[in-house]
Amino acid sequence: QVQLVESGGGLVQAGGSLRLSCTVSGTIFIVNAMGWYRQAPGNQREWVATITTGGSTNYADSVKGRFVISRDNAKKTVYLQMNSVKPEDTAVYYCKVTIGSVERWGQGTLVTVSS
Repeated sequence: QVQLVESGGGLVQAGGSLRLSCTVSGTIFIVNAMGWYRQAPGNQREWVATITTGGSTNYADSVKGRFVISRDNAKKTVYLQMNSVKPEDTAVYYCKVTIGSVERWGQGTLVTVSS
């Protein structure tokens, strides 16, 4: 059974930092692209960042220059380092990974940024 376990969410003041983690557990061989999405109350889920197996990264304009996505392939873990956070970054953050051709989602972790 493949599971994605997220951690690292919480309450942070505007201008602060937070690091999210998402670990893939279960018997798997190849994890392809890994990424983060977020969903604020009343909004649709939106893409935040993606990292490929080779380490190439892409970011949404709203987080570019503030967030950094990284991965540890040996640990099957993807990270999202959130710096200079803003109240508008408040959302439930979800990781998404592609295993083979199947996309899987984490359960979400809440990030609240206070002003």
